[in-house]
Amino acid sequence: MATKHSTGVEVLDRELDGGFPAGSVVAFQAPAASQGELLLYELTRPRSTLYLTSDRTEDAVADAIESTTAPTGSPEIQLISGEDPIDTTRRAVRRAFDDMTVIIDPVDPLERNSRSRYEQLLNEIRNHMHNTGGIAFLHALEGSNTPPLRETTQHMADIVLDLDVEIKGNEVDSRLTVRKYRGGQIPDETIKLDLSERVRVDTSRDIA
Repeated sequence: MATKHSTGVEVLDRELDGGFPAGSVVAFQAPAASQGELLLYELTRPRSTLYLTSDRTEDAVADAIESTTAPTGSPEIQLISGEDPIDTTRRAVRRAFDDMTVIIDPVDPLERNSRSRYEQLLNEIRNHMHNTGGIAFLHALEGSNTPPLRETTQHMADIVLDLDVEIKGNEVDSRLTVRKYRGGQIPDETIKLDLSERVRVDTSRDIA
């Protein structure tokens, strides 16, 4: 049986029968105007983490992690930018050591490159995660400007998670769906989450 790595979120570990299989590439799709970043921050807790940010500065990410009340780790944070973010990401991921979590937040700028270069990058990330037993977590923003290679991300990822957010009166309804789990079993139902301060199961009942 493949080694499982805890996500740092008890409910998600339970739904995934222990967590993410070592060596997995995970795509996490979430609206930009959501609290989905809390899941990223809690992912830094179980293991050493390399946090690659493609838009915010290192200081901005560090401040956000420090200010959250959710349980987190102390990730190494690096900005991937410049003329060739694909190459910068490739070099950064190669530094990941055994059992490490690598977060790319967001993956969108990389999805706006040529298909061949992006596919090559994802294959290199998968190979490195397989060799080191780590986890790569790709934060994919959803909205009106979805990058052209989003389907490539979905196809090549081993696991695809979707966060759906709906405003119902004064309530925010957040539901996590496991849409794809290569080699595993997809949970029968969505997971209703409370993302007000940290990632928890929302135990409130739905009222029709």
